[in-house]
Amino acid sequence: MKPEANVLYYGDNLIWLRDRKYFPDEFVDLIYLDPPFNSDADYNVIFNEPGGEQSQAQIQAFDDTWHWDRQACAIALDELSTVKPELKDLITWVADRGDKESKSIAAYLSMMAVRLIELHRVLKSTGALYLHCDTKASHYLKMLLDTIFGPQNFRSEIIWRRTGYNSALKRFGPLHQTIFFYRKTKAAKYYPVMSPYTKGYVDDYFTQEDERGRYRPVLLTGPGIRHGDSGKAWRNYDPTSSGRHWQPARYVYAKYQLLTGDDLSKYPLLERLDKLDGIGLIHWSKKKGGGVPNYKYYFDDAPGVYLQDIWAYQPGTEGCVYGKPDECIDQDVKWLSTLDKERLGYPTQKPEGILGRIIRSSSKVGDLVLDPFCGCGTTVAVAQRLNRQWIGIDVTWLAIDKIERRLGESFGKKAKYLVRGNPIDVTSARNLANRSKKEFEIWALSLVHAAQREHDGGVDGILSISEGNKKYAKVVVQVKGGEVLVPEMIRALDGTVTKEKAAIGLFISLQEPTTGMKETAVHYGTYKSPVWGKSYPRIQIRTIHELLTEHKRFDLPPQVATLKQAERIQEQGYSEPML
Repeated sequence: MKPEANVLYYGDNLIWLRDRKYFPDEFVDLIYLDPPFNSDADYNVIFNEPGGEQSQAQIQAFDDTWHWDRQACAIALDELSTVKPELKDLITWVADRGDKESKSIAAYLSMMAVRLIELHRVLKSTGALYLHCDTKASHYLKMLLDTIFGPQNFRSEIIWRRTGYNSALKRFGPLHQTIFFYRKTKAAKYYPVMSPYTKGYVDDYFTQEDERGRYRPVLLTGPGIRHGDSGKAWRNYDPTSSGRHWQPARYVYAKYQLLTGDDLSKYPLLERLDKLDGIGLIHWSKKKGGGVPNYKYYFDDAPGVYLQDIWAYQPGTEGCVYGKPDECIDQDVKWLSTLDKERLGYPTQKPEGILGRIIRSSSKVGDLVLDPFCGCGTTVAVAQRLNRQWIGIDVTWLAIDKIERRLGESFGKKAKYLVRGNPIDVTSARNLANRSKKEFEIWALSLVHAAQREHDGGVDGILSISEGNKKYAKVVVQVKGGEVLVPEMIRALDGTVTKEKAAIGLFISLQEPTTGMKETAVHYGTYKSPVWGKSYPRIQIRTIHELLTEHKRFDLPPQVATLKQAERIQEQGYSEPML
């Protein structure tokens, strides 16, 4: 079976990664992971109330707190003792320090180690892995990566500026996060990516100009004495006297080919210099004798500066980037503020610019990119834009639902993909409800495109409907999994509708509602839309079977987006040509 691409996998990434039907050896070109950081914090997704104001009620996305569970961690350590015993020794050493924080880190490392081993397995020999983390466990994670990938395959430690300011009083303000870059083998592909020149650099170095444009003089020689033509004098300049030899760069040959259509390399070395001078590509200084001959490196031929390992947006540097007066230095990797169009309200969301740099540096068009902790789907969205294939895995339906919305809002029908692990019938829905009531609730709400709430007075989710003139009405949703259903639940929902000042209440149940529940719902009358002039039942009931299998829908006016929407990608998009 050929491995699938453009797939969202719902569930534990370790279980999926170990399923060789879907994740065989060496089939992924690039892996980016932004796993939990062991930050000892809860992270929430924020959504908007009807009318656009931010709600005080939020839904927890994940709990990034790790506890040393002797039985669960023992299973991981037993596995490591077979495949990577040195990792077991490391994690045991951390746990044996005995304090609470050390045990938490050991539990976290147990979780990460077994997953990194599987990620190494599925990565091609020509592939690369980027792991995003912070200072809480970065040094331990690098030890894991060195052990699994080999220290010789470490490539870079990228420092990303994650915020503008931190008011720490007892230490230097922590502003950065780290991205470790490892290759699988020496055969790994790397495609250098350029960033724009600064205005100061251009003004300082591209100081000359002729009829072809602005240029900078660059050396035609390389260090070291050579015998033969490369060490001979030319036009009164002897490179040997300076401990150098003639060595025109590759771009010199490309420029000559572009201007003449001729292959410069077919000529003897010193004749090549004559050819270059003959078409005006040699710069001579004004001093007597012409000084040292240099090549004219035109600004129009200069692609920019190779990316370095510090990615730090610099606020207040508008006008410093050459040719882009409204942009700051490293604008593309600026941290996300609450006002950014990219921001979707998902915790730990990273800028698309980070993934753009990574994907372009370590993959080509058509390659397969994997994100095993895909969150709100930034990796997936950028891979889609850049014409890569992709796979995303996440353990929460909140994330899978968010990514599906994002793909639909950004790419419409052009984003074709599969979802695996989601309930496809009542039996699998019941299994999900038995496994996790919360996950079932979030999944059920996604069937009606409702935004989730948590711990908020009987409201599991909300929808928004327009009432005209920029006025909006609220629709509240309740979900019941395996509970015994009684008419009192419908009366309680009506009370919630009244308390919330909502227009309509929706009731989603896994079980078939009783006759009494249906009769009670009818008793509460209708809501009349001032926009559409139509009346809709105030209380409505649908089962999972009706929504999922029979594709029946609630009777509602057109909805208004509640969760923040992703930007629509235009036809020209943010893409790359075929390589």
